[in-house]
Amino acid sequence: MRRIEFTSPISRAVAPVVGGILGFAVLFGVTWIFAGMATDNRQRNPETIPQTFEIGRVDDIAKLVSEGGPILYPDLRDSTGKRSIVIDHLGDDPAKGWQVYYAYPADRDEACLVEHIQDSRNFTDCEGRTLDVKELQLPLDVRPIVENLKTLLIDLRAD
Repeated sequence: MRRIEFTSPISRAVAPVVGGILGFAVLFGVTWIFAGMATDNRQRNPETIPQTFEIGRVDDIAKLVSEGGPILYPDLRDSTGKRSIVIDHLGDDPAKGWQVYYAYPADRDEACLVEHIQDSRNFTDCEGRTLDVKELQLPLDVRPIVENLKTLLIDLRAD
């Protein structure tokens, strides 16, 4: 195989520069392809909303509930209010006895959100009725989880 030999001074000066530019262009092209593949994969698998919401340490939250009543959390998923929740705790064991309710009466829909009556276990609904926390709607797709007997999480996975 015959080797190409550059004889003129200009070709000997230009050939390495052109070769270097071509080498960087190939390196840039390969990097561009890999970056495009990584970005395309991320676009096909978008990050979803978190599946759990961390409330805090069970002993701290249980103390708050015993002193001030159930805790009302605004909608954790979107702005419709449908998934506003109330967290309640009964019993002496902070790791047990947690219950989640939707923040509307069991006999109404999400258009009738409740307001918590401070330092009590009662709520006022959209019609002015006073309701006990147990009269609120039980959710099918939201549940409390106590992780490692220390942390209270709310599981937001829908059916």
